[in-house]
Amino acid sequence: MSTVEVVDWSPHWAEQFDEVAAVLREALAGIESAAVEHVGSTSVPGLAAKPILDIDVIVDGDDVPAAITALESVAYVHRGDLGVTGREAFFAPGDPRRHVYVCTAGTTNVRNHLAVRDTLRTHDDLRDAYASVKLALAADPEMDIDTYIAGKSAVLQQVLEGSGEFTAEELATIHRLNEPGPDAVTKR
Repeated sequence: MSTVEVVDWSPHWAEQFDEVAAVLREALAGIESAAVEHVGSTSVPGLAAKPILDIDVIVDGDDVPAAITALESVAYVHRGDLGVTGREAFFAPGDPRRHVYVCTAGTTNVRNHLAVRDTLRTHDDLRDAYASVKLALAADPEMDIDTYIAGKSAVLQQVLEGSGEFTAEELATIHRLNEPGPDAVTKR
């Protein structure tokens, strides 16, 4: 069986996000710049996804240390940037399964996450094309996560181009980061 699980969209994901976000927002209450955003495929109604929430805590650069401390105060374990400048990863306590990142506002990584989410929420054709690719990849019993991520790259490039949020140079940089190999730093 494939090591990548992709399932039909569930409205329960929005409820789970709201519950997690309430805890995060309370912990971050003293950080004026903090915003908690549901990103990734689970944030797009109708999109098949791995059943893992992706959450970006977006803060001004000067507030990153305080945000890290705030998340640690509610049992999140800081993992470092995992090779992505401007993004600090965390192990999240308990359920639901989720990836949580403290991200510096305005970085390409944050803009990428928000642009993909917002474009897929408003362009059913791109959402459906992305879902089709994800489901086909996950159906391969030999699929591993790196091949899955690389296999989504072309359709994600179309989504990012469709967003109108990136220059050609930025799109090329994002594409290089999502190519398979030791330098790939996409979200997992």
